Amino acid sequence: MDKAGETHLAQALLAGESGAFEEFVEHFRTKLFHYSWLMCGHIDDAEEVAQETLLKVFENIDSLREPEHVRAWVFRIARNACLMQRRKSVFAPSHELSLDDLPPAVEVPDTAVSPDSQLLRSELRAVLDRLIAELPPPYRAVVVLRDLEELSTEETAQVLDVTADVVKTRLHRGRAAMRQKLDCYLNNRCLDDQPGPNPHPLTAAERDTLLSAWRRGVPAAGTL
Repeated sequence: MDKAGETHLAQALLAGESGAFEEFVEHFRTKLFHYSWLMCGHIDDAEEVAQETLLKVFENIDSLREPEHVRAWVFRIARNACLMQRRKSVFAPSHELSLDDLPPAVEVPDTAVSPDSQLLRSELRAVLDRLIAELPPPYRAVVVLRDLEELSTEETAQVLDVTADVVKTRLHRGRAAMRQKLDCYLNNRCLDDQPGPNPHPLTAAERDTLLSAWRRGVPAAGTL
């Protein structure tokens, strides 16, 4: 779904149109799970973050003032939910490497094309997920939002509460680190390429919780 489609979907959700709820959940739940898996690093955490994000979205849907920026708005909520989950998760690492700790060789010349731009829909997508997951969180967050979710630099900056220049710098360094490891994979097969996980099907109880939150957030919502 492109940006225009998402804008129309957000407007329908705000208007309480009956089909909008199911379509919104179907469109965003897998995206949120994938983002949360990459950022939180564990399937159980990703499931919780995706569900919590959708719940917060529906509880606060009446505060969405710019439907044309619904994707950025949703991922800002996801980012906050992921930060909260990482603080309490038993799976959170005790130490995370910064790119500032990496050797200068990581800073390879940038190019106009990101290392994954031609591979996102190929058999190497699993490898790219692995590359992204191994980035330090500040760079991982920028790469996911810019290269996978295709948010603009300005939208990414708003989601992460940083300046556009910081986004550009982190994106450059993240892509550089990915490119180096991708070269290693292509030349030496030095990375695993197991496919990433998918979320479990939404249970009836989870769906009802989300639906109730939406109905409370938008009094005009019809009966499904």
